[in-house]
Amino acid sequence: MAEEVGNYFDLDQPSPYMLLVSPVKESRRTILPTDYHDLGLWEKLYHERSDIQSVTHLDFSARIQTVHKETNPRYHALIKEFQRQTGFGLVVNTSFNVRGEPIVCTPHDAYRCFMSTEMDVLVINNFVFMKQEQPDWENREKWVVNFKMD
Repeated sequence: MAEEVGNYFDLDQPSPYMLLVSPVKESRRTILPTDYHDLGLWEKLYHERSDIQSVTHLDFSARIQTVHKETNPRYHALIKEFQRQTGFGLVVNTSFNVRGEPIVCTPHDAYRCFMSTEMDVLVINNFVFMKQEQPDWENREKWVVNFKMD
């Protein structure tokens, strides 16, 4: 949420289009082990770098999207509720696709991707799909589409 950005990042301006990268606040970072720079890529990648690990890049930066109540009230309300339940006023925002597939463009694409992955819940507008309530939900392979690589 735009009003919470200063609690997490060293950013003093709006970033409504996810165009800016900003450092994670020092107070949220974890102390790196002394041999951190000697670790392999996988060890670095999975080392906990902050209390907002899912958005913290290897260099302690994050790509920021500020969500404003005035311009996106439903998404803002969702994040506000997440904050009420978890204490964190931010969520991960990422492209909706899996490796090797194009980005989801239609509700059908979204549903197929949802059904072929380990996601538990899909929300599209006012519709909430719980994985275990879907027909044939255990047959993930049924939903997989193989795309020809470029």
